[in-house]
Amino acid sequence: MSQQGQLMHDLPHRERFQIDGVYLNSAAIHPMSTASADAVKRYLAERLRSGTAVGDAIADERNDAKALFARLINCEAGELAWVGSTMIGENLVLAGLGLPEKGAHIVTDAAHFQGSLYLYQSLQQEGVEVTVLPLQDNEISPERIDQAIRPNTKLVALSQVSALNGFEHDLAAVCAAAHARGVPVYADIIQAAGAVPIDVRASGVDFCACSTYKWLMGDFGVGFLYVRSDHIGALRRPQRGYRQLLSFDTHFLPHESPHDHPVSFVAGADASALFEVGTSGSAAVAALKVSLGYLLETGVATLQAYRRTMVVRLQDALASLGFQALTPYASNGPIVSFALENAMALKPLLDAAGIQIQLYQHRFRVSPSMFNSMDDIEFLVDLLARFVRR
Repeated sequence: MSQQGQLMHDLPHRERFQIDGVYLNSAAIHPMSTASADAVKRYLAERLRSGTAVGDAIADERNDAKALFARLINCEAGELAWVGSTMIGENLVLAGLGLPEKGAHIVTDAAHFQGSLYLYQSLQQEGVEVTVLPLQDNEISPERIDQAIRPNTKLVALSQVSALNGFEHDLAAVCAAAHARGVPVYADIIQAAGAVPIDVRASGVDFCACSTYKWLMGDFGVGFLYVRSDHIGALRRPQRGYRQLLSFDTHFLPHESPHDHPVSFVAGADASALFEVGTSGSAAVAALKVSLGYLLETGVATLQAYRRTMVVRLQDALASLGFQALTPYASNGPIVSFALENAMALKPLLDAAGIQIQLYQHRFRVSPSMFNSMDDIEFLVDLLARFVRR
């Protein structure tokens, strides 16, 4: 049996999902598994009946999910804060570092997320100096990042796996170079978490964030921000809310103890006490707890190996058809991209065939996942071959 066949035999992926057609666009939105959907249904059923019981249960779900994600990226739960999205996490890191600051310098690259590039270019209007490194051979080397760092550099910001073309940074090498110059590193891990193995301890990354609706197979509205423990005490608290409190007492109602102030409180000292403000989406947390358990049970490296066979086939077949690859061939990520003038011309053919990939004006992106098979890949290759021959 081939490696692909053995992995399909060992890992029953497809029955965990209800996929319409050939879905090869999980880098955009990953389908939710039936088990996660069932968890959401159970939560909603309880919401129909009561409020208090759900509130008590979801607090445990939230703590359990955070602990599972901590295992997935090898950190402590106290180094994680719930955030609404990846970009909220990135903005919170900047605020915690005191940025924007006139005269400060930030290093990023053209493979970073488009919203992040907008963020950093906008900061230039507030006096921040920004270096955006262009891609060379579809990559950005650690050496080029090191060369871009200056005495006034306050942050290196990047996507561990680029949504643009699937390029994966050597995060440990980037962090080693930046730390040698006293500069922290932020990584957007939304296209990495659940898709490639992550070890924040081994890489040394200072901050990272992700939403959960992509390779973590959760839903919109919840995400994680990781802050390495030795940074927590040094960062500014950019916003305040009840989720940061360990205790809160009033002193103005009948029978309450007197105090110099009408209320007293004790704030926590971990990442959640620094960055969390209000409640996260409870239904999304319920779904996420299930999917994180599956990822840990199965192993991200195992899923990566299964997907790698499909990615290599796409790279080889589409290159032979004349498509210009934008993804480094050795990439182990979940994304493969190709340049194509007027790529939107593919849409009628794809729609008619029931195939979903990501189309842009002059490029397209394919991102297979655990529920895909080599038959899906060959179906897409055949369609693209017909497009070339027409």
